[in-house]
Amino acid sequence: MKREIFKKFNIPNKPGVYSFKKNGRILYIGKATSLRDRTRSYMSKGLFDMRGPIVEKMVAEADKIDWIVTDSVLEALILEANLIKKHQPYYNTKEKSDKSFNYVVITKEKLPKVVILRGKNVKHRVFNKIYGPYPNSSQLREAMKIVRRIFPFLDDKSKNYLEFYQQINLAPDINDQEMYLQNIKNIKLFFAGKKKKVLQNLKKQMLAYAKERKFEKASEVKRQIFALNHINDVALIKNDNVTSSNFRIEAYDIAHMGGKNMVGVLTVVENGMASKSEYKKFKIRTQSGTNDTGALAEVLSRRLLHREWQYPNLVVVDGSTAQINTAKYALMKERAEIPVVAVVKDERHKPREIIGDTEYGLKYKKEILLANSEAHRFAISYHKNMRAKNFLR
Repeated sequence: MKREIFKKFNIPNKPGVYSFKKNGRILYIGKATSLRDRTRSYMSKGLFDMRGPIVEKMVAEADKIDWIVTDSVLEALILEANLIKKHQPYYNTKEKSDKSFNYVVITKEKLPKVVILRGKNVKHRVFNKIYGPYPNSSQLREAMKIVRRIFPFLDDKSKNYLEFYQQINLAPDINDQEMYLQNIKNIKLFFAGKKKKVLQNLKKQMLAYAKERKFEKASEVKRQIFALNHINDVALIKNDNVTSSNFRIEAYDIAHMGGKNMVGVLTVVENGMASKSEYKKFKIRTQSGTNDTGALAEVLSRRLLHREWQYPNLVVVDGSTAQINTAKYALMKERAEIPVVAVVKDERHKPREIIGDTEYGLKYKKEILLANSEAHRFAISYHKNMRAKNFLR
């Protein structure tokens, strides 16, 4: 899509869901705190650095943008998930397998629980209702906090913390099963995108309680109506702004003992948080001795063969110039233009400095050090497990 075409769209400065299309076919669906600002960010000259080659390709293919305005960011998040499930856009499903997406599920019990599960834990199990997929786990957890303040529910931790949850109004009075099941019914409607129906139900419920002179219950329902009409999703807005650049970092490390049981790992930091479900292990096949750079080259080459894995916006290696050059050569062979930094350690193996693409090193120091630390921890753990298995043979 050319900037001239984009300028023709009068996109509002409101929360909602947008979709990129080509010849009427939906390529990608996303949500935004500000539809105008978010869609405008796709037209920036630094799109490749911000979002990576996959998003850049999607924008180049698109010839139209559609959007739906919502009352809140929370409702945009829910609508986004419902539309992704309905349309299965190529560029939404390309980056991750459904096993790594998050789902909100309602269990089949006398008093149903509301829990968040990964896709791999949803399949082959029976639930009352399943909502999703939700691509971003941190945003979904913030969203569930907001929903829970409106409609208190039980989750998989409630058994141990029920009294505490009830004190802070996150869990209901389980002796009042009628009220609880009404909460579950309204949660189902809300996640199905039927907020108006929820409000209708609540108003009827409030009037019925008032007629029966159950004023305490009527007051609680009135609170729910107010909360639903004035959704306080400040935390979610903050989270959405932080993740707007979707900056993905991949860190690599090698572990061995005198060249034996050599392994490599890949760790991922997205939006400032470790994404442990995307960590990968590599048993080194082509190297012997203590050739760390050779092992790094093997790991990167094997990783880059997986084009179904989302490409990173930054690669972090442990070492110095030799490791940077090795990584850049591996990326160059695959024509992947991705910046590289290395974390240099002191004699106590503590981070001393970040070298390489220094612009990224300064801007994302915290995220780089987190990714590097996770890679070192994960590599050592994998190596120890490998060594123990080989010792027992």
